[in-house]
Amino acid sequence: MIDAQVLRDSFARASRSGSEVTRYFYSHLFLLAPEVRPMFPVVMDAQRDRLLAALGRIAAQAGEPEKLNPYLQQLGRDHRRFDVVVQHYEAVGQSLLATLAHFLGEDWTPELERQWAEAYMAVAQTMVEAAVSDEPHNPPWWQGEVVRHELRGADISVVTLRLSQPMRYEPGQSVMVELPLLPSTWRAYTPANAPRSDGTIDLHVRAVDGGLVSPAVVYGLQMGDVVRLGAPMGSRLTLGPSQGRDLVLVAGGTGLAPMRALVEQLAASGARRRVDLFVASRDTSGLYDLPALHALAPYCPWLTVRPLVGTDAGTEDDRSLAGPVLREGPWNERAFYICGSPSTTSATVRDLVRAGIPYELLHFEEER
Repeated sequence: MIDAQVLRDSFARASRSGSEVTRYFYSHLFLLAPEVRPMFPVVMDAQRDRLLAALGRIAAQAGEPEKLNPYLQQLGRDHRRFDVVVQHYEAVGQSLLATLAHFLGEDWTPELERQWAEAYMAVAQTMVEAAVSDEPHNPPWWQGEVVRHELRGADISVVTLRLSQPMRYEPGQSVMVELPLLPSTWRAYTPANAPRSDGTIDLHVRAVDGGLVSPAVVYGLQMGDVVRLGAPMGSRLTLGPSQGRDLVLVAGGTGLAPMRALVEQLAASGARRRVDLFVASRDTSGLYDLPALHALAPYCPWLTVRPLVGTDAGTEDDRSLAGPVLREGPWNERAFYICGSPSTTSATVRDLVRAGIPYELLHFEEER
């Protein structure tokens, strides 16, 4: 029997070594199974961070299968884009145990090894079963041809992709994207539209200083280029959690993308919820989609678009958007959806909770 608290405690001790843990893990894995190295990007920093976060979540929720299993099933479906096979799971398990043994030292006992091995076997089995059940319904990845690439200002582009085959996704879900010039380097983007009959999706992308994928999308992607997309993932920003409530949508920069998709979904469904959409930017150039939003007004009388510019959009040190949003209230019983940079999202959520908005009414995507 697995003792979830033992897993949490031992992982907490091992993770005190920070990035050294994931560096050791990947070094061990690539020596044990060199054929998996091409599945990973050349620059591994972000990948190491994601691994540590995933292991932390698995350890934290080891005793809560109702929370952990949906996450693992999503991982299993998503990992199909890497052509993962059962032998790869076995190699990962061996490297995980070797890494824990290395960093726990004398605390690594036969009983602790048994518990971690049993826990990992359950994790791998859940992921493999999810991947197998997904095979009849979806490809391991989709190809998307660039049919429109429009610069909106100096560092933002709206890219339209025509998918090679239909993709079933809910507005608010995200997809991983890989560019032909950056193989094995994937980044998550959220389609800015509800599903269309012509099989196209729009991506809103801002070039991030020091980034790899986003500058390549904004400045390098051209008409006719073909990218790869992973399976849709996530449910935090879909309409389901709102339970039919009226909505307050808070978008910072290209965090507008999922909000646009939700508005399109509501318009297509004929729903009559009241929706207030706050669109924040440091300057007017960042309100890159405002004309299109205003064009929706005749068809969406239930929608109010509220631009936030300059000081209303937060300062460099405090990017919270809660203040200007709350001033336009009260928002009794509204569901809030927040999407922007990690600092904007966390600060806004923090201040909304401090102002008395129930946490269960706040919907935002946690960092992956």
